[in-house]
Amino acid sequence: MPLLRFIPETTNVDFVKYRFWAFAIDGLLLAVSIISILWHGFNLGIDFKGGVLIEVKAAQVIDIGKMRSDIISLGFNDPVVQTFGSGECDQPAGSCAMIRVQPHVIKPGADQNEADQAVVREIKAKLGSAYQYRRTEVVGPTVSNELLNDGILATLLAVAMISIYVAVRFEWQYGVGALIATGHDVFVTAGFFSVLRMDFNIYTVASLLLLAGYSINDTVVVFDRIRENRRKYKRMSLIDMINLSTNQIATRTTLVSAATALSVIPMLFGGPVLVNFSVAILFGIVVGTFSSTYVAAMLLLYMPAVSGGNVETKAEEATA
Repeated sequence: MPLLRFIPETTNVDFVKYRFWAFAIDGLLLAVSIISILWHGFNLGIDFKGGVLIEVKAAQVIDIGKMRSDIISLGFNDPVVQTFGSGECDQPAGSCAMIRVQPHVIKPGADQNEADQAVVREIKAKLGSAYQYRRTEVVGPTVSNELLNDGILATLLAVAMISIYVAVRFEWQYGVGALIATGHDVFVTAGFFSVLRMDFNIYTVASLLLLAGYSINDTVVVFDRIRENRRKYKRMSLIDMINLSTNQIATRTTLVSAATALSVIPMLFGGPVLVNFSVAILFGIVVGTFSSTYVAAMLLLYMPAVSGGNVETKAEEATA
C-alpha cells in the first residue's frame, strides 16, 4: 500500500524565475516595518518602559470601563486596563484583567522602589478585596533601560556571531547572505510587533533570539545543499544549482516548519505572557522559511564569484 503524502517527495519549481516577485513582496514588508518603527516605534512593555503591572481576577465579569475610571481617579495618566482569558480566567469569560500604569514622578533623592510599592498599595486599596491579585510586577526606570539596551545588544551580537560562523563554515559570500537574511527576519518580525502595537517586552526579545537561531538553521540547510551540489555538478550554472538545491529540500523545509508551528500553537492559550512569544515565533517561521530561499540563496546570484565559479555561467555551459 503506497504511503499517503500531503506534499510531493520532490518538487520542480523554478524558484529563481519568481525571485523578482518575491523581492517585491519582501520590499513591501521591509517598507511597512521601517515606516511603522520610525512613525510610532514599539509599544514597549513594562520590562523596557518601567512601571507597575497587576493582574486581577474577579468572581464575575469585570467592568473594564469602571476599573479604568477608578485607576485614572488615582492620578495615573493613560493607564492600560484590559481583560484576558486563559485557564481559570475563561470561567466566566472576562473575569481577569491586567492593569499597567507608570509610577508617579518622584522627587530627587526619593526611594524609587518605595514609590513603586506605594503605587501597588494604592491600586489595591482602590479596587478593594473583591479581586484576587494573581500577579504583581514592578520595574524601575533604571532597570528597564538596562534591559532594553541589553536586549538590543544581545540580538545584534547573536546575528553577528551567527554570520561569522556561517562565513567560517562555508565562504564569506555565504556569511554575508546569512547576515542579511537573519537580520531581515529579526527586523521584519520586530516590525510586525510595531504595526500591530503588540507589547514589546523581554519575552519578545527572547523570541527574536530564538527566531534568529531557527532562521539560520534553515539557511544553513540551504547553503549546505548548494555546496554539496557544487561539488557534484561542477559545470552546472549557479541559477540551476540554486533551483536544484531548493527543490531538493523544499519538502524537508515545509515539514519542519509545519511541525515547529504545530508545537508552538498550543502556547497561544498559555496566557498573556506567552501570547506575544508564540505569535513572534509563528510569524518568524513563515518569514524565516521565505528568506532562506528568497533572501539568503538568491543573494548568491549577485555576489562575486563563489569558489572561482562565475555566477553568470549560463545553463547551456552545463551541457557543453
